[in-house]
Amino acid sequence: MSKKTVVEASLFLVALIWALNFSVVKYSLVEIDPLSFNGLRFIFAAAIIWAVLFYRRQLFTIPKKDWLPLLGMGLLGNIIYQGLFIIGIDYTYAANAAVMLGTIPIWVALISHFFKLEQMNIFKTLGVIAAFGGIIFIVSGGQDPFSLSSDTFFGDLIIIAAAVVWGGYTILSKSFLTRYTPIQFSAIMATIGAIVLFLIGLPNIIHLQWTQISAAAYGGVVYSGLLSIGVAYLIWNYGLQTVGAVHTATYQNLVPVMGLFFGIVLLNEQLTFLQYIGSALVIAGIVLARWRTSSPEKVPPME
Repeated sequence: MSKKTVVEASLFLVALIWALNFSVVKYSLVEIDPLSFNGLRFIFAAAIIWAVLFYRRQLFTIPKKDWLPLLGMGLLGNIIYQGLFIIGIDYTYAANAAVMLGTIPIWVALISHFFKLEQMNIFKTLGVIAAFGGIIFIVSGGQDPFSLSSDTFFGDLIIIAAAVVWGGYTILSKSFLTRYTPIQFSAIMATIGAIVLFLIGLPNIIHLQWTQISAAAYGGVVYSGLLSIGVAYLIWNYGLQTVGAVHTATYQNLVPVMGLFFGIVLLNEQLTFLQYIGSALVIAGIVLARWRTSSPEKVPPME
């Protein structure tokens, strides 16, 4: 099996993990406040990433010139983004959050193209447009379609802001991945997130009624920390280095599609005709974004 095939399969796994994570987080937030939840799950995330780092024997030192830039990246990707995400999902539906974050490839493509960091070819352009169009069909074709006048509008706006932040983080991360391996970079980011988010949530964590929280809610903390942040961050950063930012971010479009799939299988929900069309468009967008041209994009090698 080729390296690219492994990367593609791994990125699909990330989309699967994230698709489930929206429902897992939403369920857990009924019993655990957002600040406590974020602080606790990042402890698990940092732990698994450092465990992988030690296992792979990739211990490292950080040059002084990188301290402030890495701290800024940590605040952007883990503090600002995670703060927007956890608050946004608390004020909106899990399905809405999944759809709003589906716009990440659009922001990545626009930022990359505007700053001439990663130019889009015709296939990637069509792929991103098709995938985003598919998301619109999925949202507008449901039994309870998204509306700007809905009670969840505030949460949806926050989630869109989170998508923009993650798009910028995705682009900025790539320069660091020429100096750090994906595992090393993930360890730095998760450590910053764990320390700052735990301190922010500490006043709430102290007052948690631990015995009143269900096993399922605790499971949500573990799932979201170990898999949705820990494992997913490792795979995401490796994808950035191997196949490029626009290509990697396009897999985010699978999240709302698989969310609908889980609804059908687990909750016996029924898709409308427009939602089937939307799902097909998203998958078509993924295929188009993967299409090779005569000048494939160059990516930095692994260190």
